[in-house]
Amino acid sequence: MLKLVKSDITLSQKATDKFEAIENIAQALTEKGLVKQGYVEGMLNREKQNSTFLGNGIAIPHGTTDTRSMVKTTGVSVHHFPNGVEWGDGNKVFVAIGIAAKSDEHLGILKQLTKVLSADGVEECLRSAKTEQDIIALLNGDVQLEADFDAAHIQLKFPASDMVQMSAVAGGLLKNTGCAGAEFVADLVTKTPTHLGQGLWLVGSDKQVTRTGVSFVSTANDCELDGEKVRGLVAFAACNNAHQPILKTISTLVFNNEHNKLLDASAEQILALLKGEEVATDADESGNNAIFKIKNAHGLHARPGAMLVAEAKKFESNIRVANLDGDGKTVNAKSLMKVIALGVKHGHQLQFSAEGPDAAQALESIGNAIASGLGEG
Repeated sequence: MLKLVKSDITLSQKATDKFEAIENIAQALTEKGLVKQGYVEGMLNREKQNSTFLGNGIAIPHGTTDTRSMVKTTGVSVHHFPNGVEWGDGNKVFVAIGIAAKSDEHLGILKQLTKVLSADGVEECLRSAKTEQDIIALLNGDVQLEADFDAAHIQLKFPASDMVQMSAVAGGLLKNTGCAGAEFVADLVTKTPTHLGQGLWLVGSDKQVTRTGVSFVSTANDCELDGEKVRGLVAFAACNNAHQPILKTISTLVFNNEHNKLLDASAEQILALLKGEEVATDADESGNNAIFKIKNAHGLHARPGAMLVAEAKKFESNIRVANLDGDGKTVNAKSLMKVIALGVKHGHQLQFSAEGPDAAQALESIGNAIASGLGEG
């Protein structure tokens, strides 16, 4: 686990272009004793091969496999550019994280960083950071930018007979996942939820909340509140504004009269829907799924990861991928942040599913790209 300290952060940097920025970062890595003289050439060559821009105002310049032997100790140097640096293709970087890593040690760093930095709003937070501690808090994930919401926050077809039971279960999910305490649950069951239409209800509380989170409960029984049908309940535990994007998504669904997209969805589809991601359907029925083993000696670091994402982006179909040797969660295969966050190492198996007019061709093409080594063959 990467643990940043103040000496890893350099504030108030300026650079005319990304190559000057990379040279300065390489010098910092050298002065810290992490790499030998000359590592900068590997970093510059790597940038020329494929951009190290990740998205959200972040880049991760690092060396090539040829210069890995020049790494003395795994570590990073983080440079903050409050005015930004042009990183090509109209992308602007506010924080560049120079990485020096032996073997596949950098995959853990990348996985940690990308999970933290994929949240909405992180770019503005990084741009406006004032101190080393501000940067450290953001990169370590200490600043909550999006609400906690995963499979542990969902309970489908619970045999509830009334709304009090629904609220108790929804509150319990948030309590059990560390978002709130017992006072939150007690407060939630006393509140009257708001009916959003078609049996979808909304409730929330800020009592004894430590992290903002969202839960969803649907009922297996026919029950009512004030003469209105109860089919599903969304509950919020709020201590900041991290839940606003999910609230906005729900508002859009209600405005478009698309309640059933949420009420009839699977747990995986609910997660994707409320997080604003593409909602996958069951691709198994059409056979548009495949499993491929990663051949790359150092796993899916930034360059092969970018090649994989570029291959997926060639196709119109919705393409999702899961690391069967990781946590098994599916992500958008067209997002470099999401793909790198899978932490894919040599020999890991990736399961792809595709839905769309060119799904079969997409899977075949992705398989061929992986077999050829994703630019490292």
